[in-house]
Amino acid sequence: MTTGGYSSVSEYFRELVRQDQKRQAAEHLEVILLEGLNSGNTTEMTPEDWEDIRQAVRERITKHKGSNNFGF
Repeated sequence: MTTGGYSSVSEYFRELVRQDQKRQAAEHLEVILLEGLNSGNTTEMTPEDWEDIRQAVRERITKHKGSNNFGF
């Protein structure tokens, strides 16, 4: 089967699945962006806010490294 540039039915099916996954991801992104836009009044980020975010990221990285079987 070479119609449409696919060498097999399974290759064609995999492409359909990938396209659907991309569509679903785009829809999800649109939903969360709209939620953010409609979430209320904006406030300016302070240096303390940014530091809190950095600290939370550091803690997640440390936790992830601790659960990694490879030790890095």
